[in-house]
Amino acid sequence: MSSPARTPAQRPGSATIACAVRTGSVCGALALALLVMVATGWAPLTDLDRAVAEGLHRRAVVRPGEVRVARVLTDWVWDPWTARALITVAVVALWWRGARLLAGWIAATMLFSTLLQQGIKAAVGRDRPRWQDPVDSAQYAAFPSGHAMSATVGCGLLLWLLWRARTGTALRSAAVVVACVSVAGVCFTRVYLGVHWLSDVVAGVLFGTSVVAFSVAGHTAYCSRAGRGGRAAGNLSHRS
Repeated sequence: MSSPARTPAQRPGSATIACAVRTGSVCGALALALLVMVATGWAPLTDLDRAVAEGLHRRAVVRPGEVRVARVLTDWVWDPWTARALITVAVVALWWRGARLLAGWIAATMLFSTLLQQGIKAAVGRDRPRWQDPVDSAQYAAFPSGHAMSATVGCGLLLWLLWRARTGTALRSAAVVVACVSVAGVCFTRVYLGVHWLSDVVAGVLFGTSVVAFSVAGHTAYCSRAGRGGRAAGNLSHRS
């Protein structure tokens, strides 16, 4: 007797796809809501942004030591190019191991994230905070934060690769902690240094999470349809 065909819920990766799509949809909807509120100048949001920015700026101007540390962290440790460099290393390693579809998928996701971020910045054209006594400076439009979005996408993709590689629980837990600290840290430093509003960094995290979630869903769905699901889909040595 032949075994019954799998239902959609039983197909390899279906739970991952459903969870990723839900996450991407929720985060994307929240990010778009923020975009609309920023673009229309919704007073409660702009008032909150200004209150948070002014409070942190008052602290920053009298604590130059903290400012120096924050600038090193935001300009070097959590700079968007740091995230892109880490992703480039991962892409090269995957390509060298023969996982060329996955390598290209990761690279395309990072590139799409950068283009999306720049496109939204140009479309919204939000001014950055302006101070009579600035402690740092930044160029181009403010919304969404490129630092926050790049850190979220970079950390999210690297965590996904660790999950696919079935690394030990301790390593994955440590990586999650590092990722959370990095994303939270870059969000704080950008607002603390007076170069972003609170809603800029929140939107960066939301847009970044949505991009990663839909990328994971898309890759998992492709591999499932192509017969590369199950254990093979979780093995980085597989040529996908």
